[in-house]
Amino acid sequence: MNFIKNYSKLALLAAVMMLAATSCNDKPAAEAPKAGGPALENLKIRYIDEDSIMANYNLAKDINEAMLRRQNQFDAAQKQRANEISKFGNAMQQKYQNNQYLTEEAFNADQAKLQKMQADAENYLASLQQSIQNELDQSQTQLLDSIDNFMKDYAKKKGFDMVLRKSATLFIDEKYDVTNEVVEGLNKRYNKVGGKVAPAPAKAPEAAPAKTAAPTVSAEKPATPGKVDLKK
Repeated sequence: MNFIKNYSKLALLAAVMMLAATSCNDKPAAEAPKAGGPALENLKIRYIDEDSIMANYNLAKDINEAMLRRQNQFDAAQKQRANEISKFGNAMQQKYQNNQYLTEEAFNADQAKLQKMQADAENYLASLQQSIQNELDQSQTQLLDSIDNFMKDYAKKKGFDMVLRKSATLFIDEKYDVTNEVVEGLNKRYNKVGGKVAPAPAKAPEAAPAKTAAPTVSAEKPATPGKVDLKK
C-alpha cells in the first residue's frame, strides 16, 4: 500500500500553486495581462500528473518502502506482545482451575503481573506507533520540499508562467504535459546525491512502564500507523 500518495497530494497542490503565484509575481507590473486581452494567450502553462510523480519519483518509492518495513515491525511487535500476554493469561487460568494457587496473595501477584504486561504492551506499541508517525511526517516534509525546490528551478529555467496539477483542471491538452520530464529531472538529481531513506531501526526503545494500574488490553487490533486511504 502506498503510504505517501494521498498524504502528499494536498501539500503538493499547495506547492504547485505557490510556484504558479511566484512565477506570475516575478513579472513586471506592465506585463500583467489585461482582462479579455490577448496577453492571456501568451502565457506559458504546463501541467504535471502528481499521481505519476508519486509513483515514479525514487525518493517517494524509497519512503514508501521504508514505511512498509516500519509497518511490518509494528505488526510483529504487536503480535509478539499479544502472544506473551495470552500465554501468561492461559497459564493463570489453568493454575486457577487446577487449584494450584495455594494463597490469595499468589493469585493476586500473578494478576498484577498480567496487568503490568498489558500496560507495558500498550505503552510500547503507542511509543512505536508515534515513532513511525514522526518518521512519516519527516519523510513527507523531505519529499514535498524536494519537489517544491525542483519545480521552482525547473519552471524558471523553462520560462513557464504556471505549472498546474492535472487533477485540478477540467481539461488540458496532453501536449502541455511535462510529467515525464519532471520525473526524470527529480530522479537525476536524487540519484546524483545518492539519496536513500534510512532503513528502520531493529527495535524501538522500550516505553517507560505505567505508573498506575492499566486497563485490560483490548482484543481489537489497534490502528496501524502510517496508512493512507488512496481513494479519499
